[in-house]
Amino acid sequence: MKLGVLGGTFDPPHVGHLRLAEVAIEHLGLDKLLFVPAGDPWRKAGQPISAAEHRLEMTRLAVDSLPGCEVSTLELDRPGPSYTVDTLGEVLARYGPETELFFVMGQDALLDMPNWKDPHRIAALAWLAVALRSPGRDLDLTDLEAAIPGISHRLVILPMSFVDVSGTAIREWARKGVSLDGLVPPAVEAYIKEHRLYSQEPARGHR
Repeated sequence: MKLGVLGGTFDPPHVGHLRLAEVAIEHLGLDKLLFVPAGDPWRKAGQPISAAEHRLEMTRLAVDSLPGCEVSTLELDRPGPSYTVDTLGEVLARYGPETELFFVMGQDALLDMPNWKDPHRIAALAWLAVALRSPGRDLDLTDLEAAIPGISHRLVILPMSFVDVSGTAIREWARKGVSLDGLVPPAVEAYIKEHRLYSQEPARGHR
């Protein structure tokens, strides 16, 4: 089985996430791709994050019509910080060691990997399927290879154009009442409005 894992806070899930999933499934020939909302995203400690139940439901709404994709609550169900290395290990334990695992990510996340827990183990557990910010240009891996020797041999570059959208910008536009049409699926925009997630008096709850 060829299995993809796409993690994130998904606050909210947007068209960039969905396009990344579509390209990964097609280019890598994945049998399935798991969207894994973070339970406690330790790299974003101190930042306000919507309650887990809202992020989970938005992700389910976004993925509902995306063929080959499922939402996993693996990190939400696990106490403590959400470490990628633990998630990949648990996925392989569930699906079997013969599973060929791909961790789908953007260039920024790849370059941040030396700061993650056990990045060498991450590269051993899964291929790193990466979407570049500037497709067609060579990615300078000098510093990354020095920090994580051999990682360059575990990369698969995804053939997709950079989608210039961010959760930070979407949350700000939602707070101002700007339409999110074309940035998030209609069902996700409706959910954001219904629960006033990013309004000035948001119903954010606890992480």
